[in-house]
Amino acid sequence: MARILIIDDSPTEIHVLKGMLEKNGFETLTADSGERGIELAKSEKPDLVLMDVVMPGLNGFQATRQLSRDEETRDIPIIICTTKDQETDKVWGKRQGAKDYITKPVTEEELVEKIRLTLGAV
Repeated sequence: MARILIIDDSPTEIHVLKGMLEKNGFETLTADSGERGIELAKSEKPDLVLMDVVMPGLNGFQATRQLSRDEETRDIPIIICTTKDQETDKVWGKRQGAKDYITKPVTEEELVEKIRLTLGAV
């Protein structure tokens, strides 16, 4: 069972994403900030990170860049999951090291499919 770290400052979003993932057999970890997410990624080594962008402090683009460039965490794939839906945001997110980009509100089907594709478990 894959372990997924959800990094999002919204308790509602965390609840919704966690519900979708656990219903589909994934184990979840959660962090409510970019800083806490980086700490958890280093200590827990999840199989994948779902990253929000708009957060106080370290935003999702900055956290993605740090995780993807750090020796300890660079092999953990990151999917950005955000309300920012501009093409420039998607391009920027991938340039920071994200493997994929989903815009909210996300459907359970799309979320699970992108995670499985990213993890290579289709």
